[in-house]
Amino acid sequence: MTRAEIIDGKLFAERLRAEIGRQVVRLREEHLVTPGLAVILVGEDPASQVYVRNKAHQARGASMASFEYRLPHNVPQENLLELIARLNADPAVHGILVQLPLPPQVDTDRVINAIRPDKDIDGFHPVNAGALATGGDALVPCTPLGCLMLLKHRLGELAGLRAVVLGRSNIVGKPMASLLLREHCTVTIAHSKTRDLADECRRADILVAAVGRPRMVPGDWIKPGATVIDVGINRIETPDGKGRLVGDVDFDSAVQVAGSITPVPGGVGPMTIACLLLNTLEAACRQLDLPVPSGLMETAWG
Repeated sequence: MTRAEIIDGKLFAERLRAEIGRQVVRLREEHLVTPGLAVILVGEDPASQVYVRNKAHQARGASMASFEYRLPHNVPQENLLELIARLNADPAVHGILVQLPLPPQVDTDRVINAIRPDKDIDGFHPVNAGALATGGDALVPCTPLGCLMLLKHRLGELAGLRAVVLGRSNIVGKPMASLLLREHCTVTIAHSKTRDLADECRRADILVAAVGRPRMVPGDWIKPGATVIDVGINRIETPDGKGRLVGDVDFDSAVQVAGSITPVPGGVGPMTIACLLLNTLEAACRQLDLPVPSGLMETAWG
């Protein structure tokens, strides 16, 4: 039996970041502008600290300006909103990201809504979410955008393919479905209340798993030859006590059935941060009424 092709998101992301970096240098040389990314971290969650540090490092690696703001876990909501207001007004900041989740004293929706839509590089603001859902021009959430890039690189034309998105979150599931609809796929959103969930998955030419449950999707849920995008990042215990990361798909059985599949780690994760930089570049161009660079994906892959 032929094993699935492994979709190397890490390599794709490296090439995409390099191309973004070239475009950032061009923007600075031709227009004297350096795209700026501001990241706000509330609290001291170790995983969030690592993630924020990685974002800042990669922003600097792409020649962008990076601004980090670390606030205590008990920060009053108004203080956070005041910081966002200052960043909204700062012409050196083109993209604002507030690391989620936020502590209980902070209203997450209010914080998201406070970010200027044209600086909302996470794509979570209702203006961006609504534009994406209705086919308008929007900053797109980074993880679904990265998934779409991997799919288009692997499959080329997506029109007419049957896609199943497993998960209905505002962060991944719903925007992923909207992006696939834009590519003229026939899209089903499946979730915990879906009847005959396994059968729905078996119909998919494209299966995107984004539910946050380790190894939920076994190989016998997958249509032979399907393309599987595993968004899940779950830490499980191991006998040595170190633990390891697995996806929402049972990789060992799925790789025997699928035509191609993203690994965890090394699949979707690196693309999320690369697309964050891409959104920052796009936001800077739009705010300055400059042309948004096109064809970055194709140029990156060569």
